[in-house]
Amino acid sequence: MTLTAARHCNSALNPLHSLIYFAPEAEREFTAIGLEPGGMAYLASRSAAMGAVGAGVVAATFYNFNPALIARHIPRAWQAAAPAAVLDARWRAVEAALCRVLGEDAADDPEVAEAAALATTATEACAAPGRPLYAAHADLDAPKAPQLALWHCAALLREHRGDGHIAALAGAGLDGIEALITHTATGQGMTREFACASRGWSRQEWTAGCERLRERGLLDADDALTPAGTALRHDIEETTDRLAADPYRHLGETGTARLTEIGARLTRTAVANGAFPAGVFATRG
Repeated sequence: MTLTAARHCNSALNPLHSLIYFAPEAEREFTAIGLEPGGMAYLASRSAAMGAVGAGVVAATFYNFNPALIARHIPRAWQAAAPAAVLDARWRAVEAALCRVLGEDAADDPEVAEAAALATTATEACAAPGRPLYAAHADLDAPKAPQLALWHCAALLREHRGDGHIAALAGAGLDGIEALITHTATGQGMTREFACASRGWSRQEWTAGCERLRERGLLDADDALTPAGTALRHDIEETTDRLAADPYRHLGETGTARLTEIGARLTRTAVANGAFPAGVFATRG
């Protein structure tokens, strides 16, 4: 099992989880229980598995979000809706969103059930120590319906990898906004405009972060990665891959390849059916 194969499987599967953050069904369900749309709904829905935690815990586990943005919504969100109610609303939103982007017969698709079984096997090797967001989601009851079980496993794998990624970023000496700036500078992931707005950073804060990175020799005068910056991002991603590899080793080469194949097909279907809005993700030229 290579780290590249594990990364490809993550890339194929992760969009099936992350589509919930863009789904109109989610905003409908969360506002119905009293959450404000936008930042509050996102922050509360993703952190609810940890319970009614404070802004500091959410800032620590979300990392590249502006702590000031988080403090505007957390813990105020828990006064509007208890974490248990948020989690229930999230499941309703997931079910509705998957029905829309994968089709009403997704629950009866044998490949969805197969992928759910493979992903469940992979998550057996996820380790909780040092991974708070993963550990919180791993404590949740797993759903029975195959499309929901697949989504749940995708969430576990995402948060397991994400917790490891934060460790890699901290080890590289990048704070939250510096991590975001260097990632967008790779030309992958989110666009700079969406990253800045959705994570709550001002233009002045972004500019100051760029200046710090230039002083370290990681960005050039045009805010592009220098060779040193490119090498640092490569090291971060390699460390992230290494820390996230155990589930895929446990699943094995054949199982990982099959999960990648099915995940990629389902992701293509979801994207074709409008799972993600335009202007969110960057496209390499």
